[in-house]
Amino acid sequence: MPKIDKKAVQPDVKELEAKCREYLSGWQRAQADYDNLKKETDGKVKSLVEYSTAGIILEALSIYNHFKMALTHQPEIGDRPWLAGLDHIKKEFEQFLNKFEIEEVKTVGEAFNPAVHEAVGSEESTEPDNQVIKEARSGYLIKGKVIQPAQVIISKNINKINH
Repeated sequence: MPKIDKKAVQPDVKELEAKCREYLSGWQRAQADYDNLKKETDGKVKSLVEYSTAGIILEALSIYNHFKMALTHQPEIGDRPWLAGLDHIKKEFEQFLNKFEIEEVKTVGEAFNPAVHEAVGSEESTEPDNQVIKEARSGYLIKGKVIQPAQVIISKNINKINH
């Protein structure tokens, strides 16, 4: 029987170790890519849910704004229990907004901020330039992101205009 050269048959151990490291490295990269894709997909799904929720909430905010406006025109004649009921409804709506981390944009008395305010006009005033002096429509943030900018009237300082 002919003699077999064991070195010719046995693969080079160093070569096999290098292949194993290469395959392990490739698997680790694929695992990291998968983890990153999963995180990215989860983030996109969460964002999609937030934006779709924001659309529904914007519709509800329109009703809330009209409700608040109606409350500013309530008569001041006597004690009326139905007005207390309306005030209670307003408080419940505010609790609903807080539950979804929705907050109203601060307006009157604040410096104009184009990131959260939309100037729809200006009026002469003794206030410093570009200070919000009236709110035309409330603005809202959801988790710190603007979903509806506040429409505001800003000041034009009359002392500056006359000089």
